[in-house]
Amino acid sequence: MEGSNARYLRAVILITFVTAVGGFLFGFDNGAISGSAGFIQDRFGLGPAGLGWVTSSIIVGCVIGVIVAGRVSDAIGRKKVLLGTALIFTVGAVLEALAPSAGALVAARVLVGVGIGVETTIAPLYIAEVAPARLRGRLVSFNQLFNTIGNLAIFTVSAVVSHANTAAWNTDQGWRWIFAAGVVPAALFVCLLYLVPESPRWLAKKGRDDAALAVLARITDSAGAATAQLGVIRASLAGETRTGLRELWVPGLRKALVIGFGVAFFQQITGINAIFYYAPEVFQAAGLGTDGAMMSTVLVGVVLVAATLVSMWLIDKVGRRSLLLFGATCMTVALAAVGYLFRDPAQYSVLLVALVLAYVAVFAVSFGTVAYVVISEIFPTHVRGLAASIATFALWGGNFLVSQLFPVLTAGIGSSSTFFIFAGTSLLALIFTYTLVPETKGRTLEELSGALGGGVTEPVRARR
Repeated sequence: MEGSNARYLRAVILITFVTAVGGFLFGFDNGAISGSAGFIQDRFGLGPAGLGWVTSSIIVGCVIGVIVAGRVSDAIGRKKVLLGTALIFTVGAVLEALAPSAGALVAARVLVGVGIGVETTIAPLYIAEVAPARLRGRLVSFNQLFNTIGNLAIFTVSAVVSHANTAAWNTDQGWRWIFAAGVVPAALFVCLLYLVPESPRWLAKKGRDDAALAVLARITDSAGAATAQLGVIRASLAGETRTGLRELWVPGLRKALVIGFGVAFFQQITGINAIFYYAPEVFQAAGLGTDGAMMSTVLVGVVLVAATLVSMWLIDKVGRRSLLLFGATCMTVALAAVGYLFRDPAQYSVLLVALVLAYVAVFAVSFGTVAYVVISEIFPTHVRGLAASIATFALWGGNFLVSQLFPVLTAGIGSSSTFFIFAGTSLLALIFTYTLVPETKGRTLEELSGALGGGVTEPVRARR
């Protein structure tokens, strides 16, 4: 039995690793703007609103991506959609690097955004559909871990390019090489996806029970367990054929949709991408020089990776709800302190950087990781793709608001007041989590859908 356990765990980990390469691309391509923003602004003569549009245009693509991701993945499968996403990443990175104008760069970033929107919707969902219940939180979190590693990688590339060349060369060419670096991991993702199978739950939904059973045999510890699990999946799908928007608002699914939408939205409007997209500008406003600001941006990447590892260790131990409550509380305090110290940033520059990094760490431990896990597991199979799209739409809608408005807010009301606003939204996230979000750890996807009213209601404990 130990050999069988090792075999199926290796299969699940391989699927998780390959899928999470998409998360790396999400972090890498999404973060490329952070080290490039200043150079692009100078290259194309952009004002605050223009820079905000170049930065946030990627979110337009993300919104398009999440709108189509669920429907398309429910129609043709999770694996095919991820393969198409990998191709989008490859083409998009080339077009960003070659962009002759701000308008062309915006168009390329919209395309990359489509890939990111699809990836953030489907990759966590796909991993959740193959992961054992006892490890699901940790394995789904791999996608976010690779996202943070992608952040760190592109922050490091940006710092090296910036430091190694003159400001004039970086303004003319450096930012292009930063974007072009994304072609390599995108091409690798295309190749690796051929190693993984289709989701067994999607196959069962399409009536392809033999194919679903073959996949389950790879990712469960025995043939009997695979057969039992297929039976559970079939039972959860029995009679569930409607997948329209109206179906999501029936009493049984309404609560799950509100929870998924709210957790995703609060993940973003608490301000993480104000740091993520504009880190060098934030640290320069805190009193650091250009090199110090770029190095502090690399520190953001290091903290994101380290804190996400902590989250992965905790998420199946203490649970999703506890991490969200902890995160919302600490983010409220940290952001309020950042807002206060920004009244005199020159005097408190070191402490400001430390508090920003603390905020990033708490975010990564909580909402940064947990939101994707919750979205991937609270919806029943027959509507999971569509429902995940709607929840992830909220995530990217919040991201767009923050990335578009942050430079305008800081120019209009100042950094201090802007961070006080983020502290307020973190407080709202705390209230929302305490009031509505349930604990989901250790329960199968079918059991969760039953508990929230969207499927079978009896406890499901088929061994995975």
